[in-house]
This record gives sequence, C-alpha cells and structure tokens, in this order.
Amino acid sequence: MSKKVYYRQNGGHLPPKPPYYLGTLASSCWRKIVPFLESTGRVQRIDAAVVEQYCSEYEVYRQAYKDIQENGIQSKLYVSLQDSTGNIIGQDFAGYRKNPAVATMNDALKQLKSIGSQLGLSPQARQELMQIASHKKEKSMAEQLKEAGLI
Repeated sequence: MSKKVYYRQNGGHLPPKPPYYLGTLASSCWRKIVPFLESTGRVQRIDAAVVEQYCSEYEVYRQAYKDIQENGIQSKLYVSLQDSTGNIIGQDFAGYRKNPAVATMNDALKQLKSIGSQLGLSPQARQELMQIASHKKEKSMAEQLKEAGLI
C-alpha cells in the first residue's frame, strides 16, 4: 500500500492535532484556529507550514508579553562610581533601557498580522477574501450576452 503524497493526506485538510514539535502555546493556538480555517474552506493540507508559522509566532508573542509583565517595559540604568582603589562608592542614574522583549513582541505582532492576513484571520482580511471570491463568481460580459440570447 503506497502512502499518499503530503498534500492529499487527511483528505487534503489540515490535521486537527498540532504537530508534536510545536510548543504548548503554539499547540493551543493550532487547536483554536484550525477548525475555523477548515470551516472557511480556504486552506488545504499544503498550507500547514503557514499555519505552523502563525502558531509559532503567537507563542513568541505570548512569551515576550509575559517577560514584559514580569520585568516591565523598561528598566533603570545606573553607572557605578568608584574610588581610587576601585571600590564602588555609589551609583549615578544614567537613564532607562528598553526591555528587549518589547522588540521581540513587536516583531512577532508584525508577523502575526502578515501571516494572519494570508490566512484570513482578521475582519479586514476576511472581507478582502470575500471580495476576491465574489469577483471570481461574476460572469464575463460574453457569458452574460450569451445568456441573454444576444450572441
């Protein structure tokens, strides 16, 4: 018995169970969005990598957000003052340093938005996909004239 090619496995649909290598949050995201994506009929098994990317970015976003909650958006920086023997005798406030997790979270959000648009995971993206689908259903002028008996 031969194995089906990848895109035809599972009847061409995304598997309901997330891949084993996704993290806990990414797997949770998979279980939430795959049923929706399948219900739209706009994704196929071959799109699994795009869905994996979305779920992975979601996990990165959530981890970065957790870090920001625990450590804040920024932290105070101090410069140590030393005496002539090298002993620290005080600290001067030098400003603030942005938590690197803020940039990580922003990058993940950009990716989520981009990939989510491809998958139709925002109201705007769904509207655009509906418009594209409705244009495909419109008949050409020749077809309309033929139906009207003018050709």
